[in-house]
Amino acid sequence: MTALLGLAALLLSPPALALNSLHGEVVGTCISRSAGGHAWLEKTLWALHDQERGWVGAEVRNSDGSHDLGPMQINSWWVNRIAKLIARPDWQVRHWLISDPCFNVDAARWIFLSGLASSRNYWKAVGTYHSPTERRQRAYAASVARRMIQRYGAEVFREAP
Repeated sequence: MTALLGLAALLLSPPALALNSLHGEVVGTCISRSAGGHAWLEKTLWALHDQERGWVGAEVRNSDGSHDLGPMQINSWWVNRIAKLIARPDWQVRHWLISDPCFNVDAARWIFLSGLASSRNYWKAVGTYHSPTERRQRAYAASVARRMIQRYGAEVFREAP
């Protein structure tokens, strides 16, 4: 019990809170830049980040042996595809996905927009960001929709005049 209290105190200390705040600012800057002034895309990227809850330096092992990398938790399955696209070695792309928040967010944007281009369906693209399996896509898209409402309110889904 004492160890848990010590861990909680450490995580809630001013330096840890400042680090979390700095992470949010850095990722927020990357999301804003990557969205290129498109409010709908910025909201989408924030919702994906809120769902994934990654961080700079993240390398989370999945049950299938893959890893989720960086702030947007890009699955390592994408490393080779991105490496070929930008003509860089796999190891370098993996390193950038883990350690460069803006590269990570740009990769997330590309994955999402690729899904949108192929499906022509916003929520299908959100689901595809997470999984190729339709059942998992639907559950993920519903969860991301809840994240959007938490961040922006229910009016996020109202049509603009």
